[in-house]
Amino acid sequence: MAKTAKSQLSAGNALLFQGGIGVVGLILILLFDIPVHNSGLSWLASLGWGCLGAIATYGLLVLLTRVPGLLPGNLERQMRGLHDFAAGFGWPVLIALSLVAGVGEELLFRGAVQGWLTLHVGAFAAVAVASVLFGLVHYVSFTYFLVATGLGVVLGVAYVVSDSMAMIMIWHGVYDIIALFCLLRFPHWFGVTPRPDQ
Repeated sequence: MAKTAKSQLSAGNALLFQGGIGVVGLILILLFDIPVHNSGLSWLASLGWGCLGAIATYGLLVLLTRVPGLLPGNLERQMRGLHDFAAGFGWPVLIALSLVAGVGEELLFRGAVQGWLTLHVGAFAAVAVASVLFGLVHYVSFTYFLVATGLGVVLGVAYVVSDSMAMIMIWHGVYDIIALFCLLRFPHWFGVTPRPDQ
């Protein structure tokens, strides 16, 4: 989910922003006649694999954050900002934001950007470039950029392998829900102490 400041965005504006990303992606897909693949898996298989992928990816990320010195810098400041943002909204809004981000960001980055690049430079380069752009859009620090780029690579490769945009959208949306749930429910995992008013 792209980073937003609580003081600058209401729930409606945050949803509108995330939805707008999807609209831009859809317009690019239609404008440049980019093929979006969704025939690789059934909807039920997409749901199952998407949820499983989200759980596995998030679990791996939590494990990687436990390895001393693996990730440069400190994620605590970024996690504090995300925690403060998420704590300002109720669960219906956070779930809606996660799902809209899953659909919108995947339409743009995997559907439009990766899809167009695949046609022109091949799948490997397309995944790499789309993932770096995904990381840059989520840039709040170099460490967070690396994490987001890594997630982009995982999602990009999964899209190529599965031929299922639905699975990638589900994976991304469920990943965001899990990440927000864990951050709000277990903030100490990330070195975050909730503020007294939260």
